[in-house]
Amino acid sequence: MTLEQAARALSAEWVHPGPAGAATRSLRGVVATDLMSDLLVADRHGHLVLTSLASDQVIRTADIVGAPAVVVVNGKPLPAGMVDLARELGVALLRSTLPMYEACVAVARAAGP
Repeated sequence: MTLEQAARALSAEWVHPGPAGAATRSLRGVVATDLMSDLLVADRHGHLVLTSLASDQVIRTADIVGAPAVVVVNGKPLPAGMVDLARELGVALLRSTLPMYEACVAVARAAGP
């Protein structure tokens, strides 16, 4: 699945598109967590991050583990610092109004069997 397909499944708003070609790049997987420590202890390079945390720490953690994109769920407002850091580090940033569980189901359905 590509980031563009995941965004469509989540009815997500693109806040920052990331580097050129990020939308059509294949994702290795998806991780849904609000605990950034969970991202740091496993190989998540190339994974889409779903979270309800709206802070620049999410972007920093995604950058460290090589996650190309972050989707903030629950329609939370994104602080300007988070958006600015996503631009600076080249991490695609999206926002979805779906709750975490529904976002996970939507992405799983879009990914197929």
